[in-house]
Amino acid sequence: MLQKCEGIVIRTTDYGETNKIVTLFTREWGKIGVMARGAKKPNSRLSSITQLFTHGYFLVQRGTGLGSLQQGEIATSLRTIGEDIFLTAYASYIVELTDKCTEEKKPNPFHFELLLQTLNYMNEGYDPDILMHIYEMKMLNVMGLYPVLNQCSVCGSTDGHFSFSIREGGFICHRCVEKDPYHMKLSPAAVKLLRLFYYFDLSRLGNISVKPETKAELKSVINTYYDEYSGLHLKTKKFLQSMDHFRNLL
Repeated sequence: MLQKCEGIVIRTTDYGETNKIVTLFTREWGKIGVMARGAKKPNSRLSSITQLFTHGYFLVQRGTGLGSLQQGEIATSLRTIGEDIFLTAYASYIVELTDKCTEEKKPNPFHFELLLQTLNYMNEGYDPDILMHIYEMKMLNVMGLYPVLNQCSVCGSTDGHFSFSIREGGFICHRCVEKDPYHMKLSPAAVKLLRLFYYFDLSRLGNISVKPETKAELKSVINTYYDEYSGLHLKTKKFLQSMDHFRNLL
């Protein structure tokens, strides 16, 4: 049965000499795999629509197994991302994170919108580090992780100076820090942003200006939390870290 969906290409795998298996994250059906026959041929009508990060409308022949992509139409051109090696690295990480954390054929229109908005904001020139950290914080619930960010994870207090405790799984106040000698100290700005990134609606994003030292705090906490609890080891994350080193040399 031929059906139309709105989707974003989050992974492509070459299959044979001319075909591709394309993983789409769709608004209607969640994550699905489709066979794009002949998509590797330069003159194929499926060539452009099956590029990574493409947002479009796809006509799919659906069956019990892998669907077959019949045709597609690009809805949003994310050209800026494709032309910038650094933005490509950020976007690659975001789509791989999406791929690894979502189950097949489980629709989640809210998550689809989040992914689309994140890539659009990145394409429009918003700070990719901030967009990445917001996305990472939003993905925690998808993985079944619920850090305590509205109060102290030990005593439940909502006031005081907060650090982050990996062991306790969230904020820890100044009265309880001795319970975790490995707590990570945080500035009030980093505390506020971690909470904001986790709870707020991305569609309300304005121009957030964050100091480099605050960004470093956010990156340290989020990376350490992911390393401890997510079980993920993503190639794109390693590449992004090596790109950071390269960018610092420029």
